[in-house]
Amino acid sequence: MNESASLLIACPACHALNRVPQARLAEHPKCGKCGAALFAGKPLALDEPGFHAQVERAGLPVLVDFWAPWCGPCRMMAPQFEAAAAQLEPQVRLAKVDTEAQPALGARFGIRSIPTLVLFRQGRELARQAGAMGAADIVRWTRHYL
Repeated sequence: MNESASLLIACPACHALNRVPQARLAEHPKCGKCGAALFAGKPLALDEPGFHAQVERAGLPVLVDFWAPWCGPCRMMAPQFEAAAAQLEPQVRLAKVDTEAQPALGARFGIRSIPTLVLFRQGRELARQAGAMGAADIVRWTRHYL
């Protein structure tokens, strides 16, 4: 990454876009509109407007976990995904899409099995992996595709 360049970071609270220099991502930036922290070290739960802001409009790579509350492997992977978020942020945003609550997003991306991880950069899918993974494997897999 070019350290002098800026990225558009979507606020997890209000979805406003914030221009943040890459060299300052680790300095706990806050939203210029609502004052919320731009990074919390944990995955965001996304609905359709949140998905649009975080994945399609913002410039940060986003790793999305498509899951459902009734899925045993999804529940087992949830703490691993949260641990991976603490390691990957602020270089990568981690987010979760509940396919029960947001069926249109699951259908749009052809999610056939859960959990499924999809890595996006600037709205484009870079990689996809079905099945539960541990935190170290999630981090390694994500970094491999970036």
